[in-house]
Amino acid sequence: MSGLLVAGTTSDAGKSVVVAGICRWLARAGARVAPFKAQNMSNNSVVCPDGGEIGRAQAVQSAACGLEPSVRYNPVLLKPGGDRSSQVVVLGRADGSVTALSYRQRKAALLETVAATLEQLRGEYDHVICEGAGSPAEINLRATDIANMGLARAAELPVLVVGDIDRGGVFASLYGTLALLDAADQALVSGFVINKFRGDPALLAPGLEQVRALTGRPVQGVLPWAEELWLDAEDSLSYVADGVVGRPQPPRGDQWLRVAVPKLPRISNATDIEALAAEPGVAVRFVTEPSRLTDADLVVLPGSKATVEDLAWLHRTGLADAVLAHARAGLPVFGICGGFQMLSGRIVDEVESGGGVVDGLGLLDLEIEFAPEKTLRRPAGTAFGEPVSGYEIHHGLPVRRGDALEPLLTSDDGVPEGALAGSVGGTHWHGLFENDEFRRRFLAFAAERSGRDGFAVAAGTSFAALREAQLDLLGDLVERHLDTGALRKLLDGGAPAGMPVIGPNAVPGGSPRA
Repeated sequence: MSGLLVAGTTSDAGKSVVVAGICRWLARAGARVAPFKAQNMSNNSVVCPDGGEIGRAQAVQSAACGLEPSVRYNPVLLKPGGDRSSQVVVLGRADGSVTALSYRQRKAALLETVAATLEQLRGEYDHVICEGAGSPAEINLRATDIANMGLARAAELPVLVVGDIDRGGVFASLYGTLALLDAADQALVSGFVINKFRGDPALLAPGLEQVRALTGRPVQGVLPWAEELWLDAEDSLSYVADGVVGRPQPPRGDQWLRVAVPKLPRISNATDIEALAAEPGVAVRFVTEPSRLTDADLVVLPGSKATVEDLAWLHRTGLADAVLAHARAGLPVFGICGGFQMLSGRIVDEVESGGGVVDGLGLLDLEIEFAPEKTLRRPAGTAFGEPVSGYEIHHGLPVRRGDALEPLLTSDDGVPEGALAGSVGGTHWHGLFENDEFRRRFLAFAAERSGRDGFAVAAGTSFAALREAQLDLLGDLVERHLDTGALRKLLDGGAPAGMPVIGPNAVPGGSPRA
């Protein structure tokens, strides 16, 4: 029945990984634990066995608990399709689109859904570890908040606030976050966690003591920077344009395979390429301008929440011409979901963009038409002679295939999926590269097509094992560096009584304003 909310001073402060680490620590101790994020805003999502989609971070946290993902772990998912609008996914199913202002009108009803779902989970598990969204100190949004202090108040959850010291200003961030909350919200904030620390802990100690003196709340631990943690990024902001993804290992042969991935403005499921980046000798880079494609061996067009708009962006930046030149040179190009749709000859979209008929890049003899109903599936099949599985999240469907166009794979129900024409291919399936044997065969194919005779595919990389190792590392970090005794007290007893109120909501002497 116990619960805890992990909030953060900012987005990407480390909430997701701290929740995953706490979940893994508790699960290894024999507890029945589940993750929960009331509202997530992300275009990185997965399809659950119960048929709906949730944020990828909650799927990873589910794995940390030893559970399959469920729509109950992320009841509200917002998928941005533009700067001012998002698709709303409620309990795994698309439920219209909203602007930032119109979304406020739906929050009261959504809070009921969120609270009921959390109550149900708390009745089934020993512990539910909740993740906040953004920062709890976004005071312009507090009145309708359903993910941070609004949730904590509704469910009477103790709150830990995570700050990222690598960004700088962590003490001001921790203090300021607490000080901006009203007295009733502050009463639930029970401590702090500092994330991504590099250096001598002795130098940090005086600051920790001052934070406690200023706020009346302890720092429950300092998590060190861990170079190995890079898989399953929460969103595309975690990827640096023109930077190498992951921690590339040296090649097994005498040549690298260089992979360029255009960083689309509305990129979705960017994590698809992480399995490639996990292979020795494979250097994957996100790129934003055409010169970065000139020395690439393989170009991967990733998924997109706004296929037509992102295709227009490719043309505006000159990346479309660079992709076409790459393909004309006989070098491999591969598209995933929205990227696959961009490779087609024609796109008909009256659903997502309302753009009508739009020319694709013309590299695959396909016509794609967007359907009102979103396809959500977890299919299996065969590709390159190997068994594969993945998941589908898309509105666009192939309505015409050229007679000579070969499928990339065949699903277990006998339906051809994707396409392969010479060195150009693609699929609607996300997660395809997580299939180890297929990935190895695909990389060998890409190396052969790009003339990288010195590239050798590593034989033993298990992507699933790498993910499990990262989850175990997160559990180890929590166990070694957080005050787990204090965490258990919060889980068992809730927020301590009598904590002081600070900032503008306090009067001299530390009492809250009436």
